[in-house]
Parts: sequence; C-alpha cells; structure tokens
Amino acid sequence: MKILSIKAIAVFLAIFINEIFSQAQDINGRWNGVLSVQGMNLRLVFHINQSGDEYTSTMDSPDQGAAGIPVTTTTFEGSKLSLAIPNLGVLYEGEFKTDSIVGTFRQGEMSVPMTLKRTQEEIKSAARSQEPKPPYPYRSEDITFENKTTDDVTLAGTLTMPATGSNFTAVILITGSGAQNRDEEVAGHKPFLVTADFAADAESAIEYLKTRKEINPQKIGLLGHSEGGVLAPMVAAQSKDVVFIVMLAGTGVRGDALFLLQQETLYRVLEVSEEQIADIIKLNTKIFDKIVSAEENLSQQEITDFIATLKSDIVSGGMSMDNYNQFAVQISSPWMQYFMRYDPVQALEKVKCPVLAVNGSKDVQVPAKENLPAISAALKKGGNNKMTVKEYPNLNHLFQECDTGSPNEYATIEQTFSSDVLKKLSDWTLTH
Repeated sequence: MKILSIKAIAVFLAIFINEIFSQAQDINGRWNGVLSVQGMNLRLVFHINQSGDEYTSTMDSPDQGAAGIPVTTTTFEGSKLSLAIPNLGVLYEGEFKTDSIVGTFRQGEMSVPMTLKRTQEEIKSAARSQEPKPPYPYRSEDITFENKTTDDVTLAGTLTMPATGSNFTAVILITGSGAQNRDEEVAGHKPFLVTADFAADAESAIEYLKTRKEINPQKIGLLGHSEGGVLAPMVAAQSKDVVFIVMLAGTGVRGDALFLLQQETLYRVLEVSEEQIADIIKLNTKIFDKIVSAEENLSQQEITDFIATLKSDIVSGGMSMDNYNQFAVQISSPWMQYFMRYDPVQALEKVKCPVLAVNGSKDVQVPAKENLPAISAALKKGGNNKMTVKEYPNLNHLFQECDTGSPNEYATIEQTFSSDVLKKLSDWTLTH
C-alpha cells in the first residue's frame, strides 16, 4: 500500500493505523446496488467471498431472473474493489467506504455510477397481471425425453394440454438465446407460461410428441422466439413432421448484419450521438468481416490482436481499448462466430409449410423493418406463399407495449405479452 511520506514517527503511526484499518475492512457478503439507466432501475447483487488472500464472487440480476453469474476476476486492494465479467463486457470498480462501495458500473460503452450497500434496496416489482396462477384450468405434466442424435442426452420439459379430450394439435416452444427456464423467463416475465434450444433438441421433442396418444402426430408445429425463430425454420426445412411454424422476432438477415443492426438501433435508443454510432458500426464491421471471412473459428487472442491493429481508430473515436478487449472475449465463443456466419435465408428458402412471422416495431434486438421483408422474400424465393407476415406497432422484443423498446424497460413493464399478438397466434394456429 502507498503511504504519504512524512516524518519518521508519523510514518510509523500511519502505517500502523492503516494496517489495522485494512484488516478491519471485511468485504465478504452480499452487496446490493441499483443500476439506473434511461429512467429505468435494475437491481444487481454481488456475493463476495474471501479464502486466504483470494477473492471470488458471483452476480445476480433479480429483475432479469438471473442468479449466480460467475465473476471472472475479483480484486480488493487497499480500499479498491474491481469485479470483471469479460464475456458480458461488465466491469465494476469502486472504493470501500465503511458501509458502502462507491463506484462505476461499465458495460460496453455504457458507464453508470452505482453504489453498493449491504442493506437491500427494495424496488417495487411490476405486477405480472397476465401470469396464470395454479390451479391451472389445464393439465400440466413434467416430462423427459431423449436426444439421441447428438450427445445422447436426456431433456426435460413441460407438456400442457386441455383438461379433457385428445387428438390435440401440439406446438413446441423454442426459446431465444441466453439462460432461461421453460417459461423463457426474462426480467421477471414468463412469455411461454402465458402462451402455454437447439435444432436437434426440437427434433427430439417432435419424436417424443409422436409417441403420445393425446397428440395428433399430423398436427405438430413449432413456435420460436428470437434465436428460437432461427431454429424453427432450420428444423422445418428438413422435417416433414412440422406442419407449421411461428417466428416471433425471428431473423431474416445474416448474423453479423443482425448484430450491427442491434447495435445501431440500441445505441440510438440510448441517445448515443449519430457520429459515435457511425464510428462504432464502422469499427465493428471490420471486426465482424474478419471473423466471417475466416475459414475456421478465430481464437480470442487472434481477435484481440486484430482489434489492436484498430487502436488508432478506437482511441480517436473516443472509445476504450479495455472495452474492446472485453468485446473480443464475447465474440470469440464458437456460438457467436457460428451465428455471425449463419444466414437464415438458406433454411427459409426450403420451408414448405405455413409460416407466421411477427415482430414489434420497437424491437431493438431484431429490428422489424429489415428482418420481416427478408423473411418474406426468402419464403417467396423458395416457392412458399403460405405465409403471414405482420409488424405490430409499439411492441418491443418481448412483444410488450413499450415507450422506447430498450431492454432496460423490460423489468418495469407490467404486461408480459401483447393480447393482440396472443389472439393472432391462437387464431392462425387453429386455421393451420
């Protein structure tokens, strides 16, 4: 630790007192903070543990239904705390002050002050008026089935059916990307609980449903949201057992183009200047082109080295090399590189069954104006005219009525899923 150099005895006393104070700083335990962005409040919780001289921690985001996210690096030196999660682009740096930690939360280009306290700051959770409560007016059964096509693994799910009857039409719900439960819970919302991850898993679910006596094997469809809207056409393109698909915020453009659209739309909602947005898109286009044009996946180091060649542009654009190095961690995963190269048009042109593709006009994650026309064009090119494509005004990526469409709004919106879209899903499915 650094001590200001004053006269001999004062130096000794300063060191002595500082050592005692340092030992008394117990950083272990639960630290609660509220991230305030664009008028939205998001609770974050860090659980910090010390073992000898080493610190470990995890992060919870209660309003997003996420818990136990590993913090990659935890350091506490003197009174300075640093918590880093590079694969999420997250860095929190703060200073310990008796009963609080005063610091800054960074993610990507966003930098927001945030104070952590041991006492939990309560935020009144938005009501979830649409969420059904038990006892449900239908049968609900926990099931397991095998995926023998890839890893020979056992999958678990929930099968819901009307209380009486048989010969039912079945719809397999395929979630979007990220960690979720069977209701696709995001920010406290459960879209798939209200409306009721991978292609091989979906195919295995089809095979399982064909064994159920309550299900009509000639009436099995797929409903995919976001990344699930990418997977549904992949499965339908190669399986004659799929009689219809529903794409909720599905994509129609290649992955790298989608990521650039996401960034442009989201930064604009967050009121980043147009000049800054243009600089970010120009830089990221170069990085994505490097990945897409590679014959095989690039390592994190290869991506980091390429980003280093862009340092002058990054710095002159007022951006951070540290943030871009964290960005390299995110985009180096095999899934990210696969998704960047994947063009959904290839599967859409082979889909012959009826398709319903819907999106919200304020979706900043899968922008409607670029993706819906691309989906429609791909289906037509493949000779499929059995489609319904519709854009709903003022709905976000989760099909909620919203103000801006920013993900920061998700946790504060009471509505889980637009009733207009729910009715469309029901009516369209029953006719197909």
